Amino acid sequence: MELNEITIKKVTQEGDSKKEAIDLAGHMLVESGCVKEAYISKMHEREEVVTTYIGNHVAIPHGTDDAKKEIIKSGISVIQYPNGVDFGNGNTAHIVIGIAGKDNDHLDILSKIAISCQDEALVKEMSQIEDKQSLINKLIGD
Repeated sequence: MELNEITIKKVTQEGDSKKEAIDLAGHMLVESGCVKEAYISKMHEREEVVTTYIGNHVAIPHGTDDAKKEIIKSGISVIQYPNGVDFGNGNTAHIVIGIAGKDNDHLDILSKIAISCQDEALVKEMSQIEDKQSLINKLIGD
């Protein structure tokens, strides 16, 4: 899997909602040419079915299965929320990773990110990284 499109944004203001975080992650994917605008609504649909909060202060919003037609190329957006975003049920995300995987990349990206995000110290480190290549290396090991 080759992942060349990654955008990083640090959000320092307080008060972003889960909806706003998912919107921002989706818009970052649109702006980087990875997905069509319609993908964002599919990210919200996924969140309504099952939370994309995976633990360790990380959420990985991504589209539903039928959103594949909205993906142009594989990419991720990473938003660092030092103050956190409430993802419901007492879960606060400090890192929100929007994911778009073209063809078979989707599950590969999800599994690599899930494995990386099991390490609490690594998640804390990733919440501070500003260098794009360093973040890619930490997240997916490429």
